[in-house]
Amino acid sequence: MKVIIACGGTGGHLFPGVAVAQELKNRGHEVKLLISQKKVDARASEKYKNLDFDTVPAVAKPKTLSLKMIPFMWKMWRTIGQCKKMHKSFATEAVIGMGGFTSLAPVLAGHKMGAKSYVHDSNALPGKANRLTSRWCDGVMLGFEAARGFFPNNAVEITGTPVREEIENLPERVVAAEKLGLNADLKTVLVMGGSQGAKKLNDLAVGAAKAMPGVQFLHITGSSDFDRVSDKVSSSKNHKVLAFCDDMAAVYAVSDMAIMRSGASSLCEISYVGLASILVPYPHAADDHQTKNAEVFEKADAALLRQEKEIDAGSLVADITSVLDDTERLVNMSAAAESLSVKNAASIICAVITGR
Repeated sequence: MKVIIACGGTGGHLFPGVAVAQELKNRGHEVKLLISQKKVDARASEKYKNLDFDTVPAVAKPKTLSLKMIPFMWKMWRTIGQCKKMHKSFATEAVIGMGGFTSLAPVLAGHKMGAKSYVHDSNALPGKANRLTSRWCDGVMLGFEAARGFFPNNAVEITGTPVREEIENLPERVVAAEKLGLNADLKTVLVMGGSQGAKKLNDLAVGAAKAMPGVQFLHITGSSDFDRVSDKVSSSKNHKVLAFCDDMAAVYAVSDMAIMRSGASSLCEISYVGLASILVPYPHAADDHQTKNAEVFEKADAALLRQEKEIDAGSLVADITSVLDDTERLVNMSAAAESLSVKNAASIICAVITGR
């Protein structure tokens, strides 16, 4: 089959799309991935030289009762037209959107061109864009059972959220530590802010790390906050700071626990590798959906849920210590995280798309 995967806008949309594309290619299908024109998409897709990427304009929907809806509708109409031409040229047989308004135009255009159309939502609380897109879909695939009730008029499949091939086979801890310039013998805390911003979370992690000199911190700040955080920890020998990392397999292999936002794609990856976590939802996420995601992990005893406004460096130190210093708790949280993973999610999604 010829399949288009619309997966741009954030890493949380792109990486699951890459996972589906890898599985489809392994099964002999022809795949094209549509991403946005954002730098984050271009950078994240660079390492996948064996996949075919193309770009479409990212059109974010404003508030419905807004004058901005007029230019939005115009841009959307133009983008749908561009996607129709793309589907015709590619001879698309199926299209799947991995979330966000970058997915809406390709899925709607594919539907109008007679292609099978699907949408996948990774979150416990589905986004408005996906709920809208589902109107033109033959099926909806979900990462969490909690999201099923938002799609009463669709055929729904709980597939889980797929991980990229490199996450399926982690390197040995010693090898990963050497690659990242870390000490394999030290307990290691991973700090990740996600693509939407984490200045406050970064500051909390810096404060906690300074109070825990015997613990190693691997801190992925994002490009915009790299210089500032690097300056703050320049005298700390056990605090490794990266702006971006394209080898998350090594990162997960060397980490004992994580402090991170609760975007669905990142949660999917830490559950796949069985990593205990302290989850600090991005406070400005649409409909506070990151809190809903984190609640799933908290309920399973796989994570501690902490709201950003309610914690400080001292309480973060206490939380980290309560997990790292209790081996049984760390093991149990890791196992609980792994129990939430659907290991064959990409395979299930491909079976839905191809009918086999």
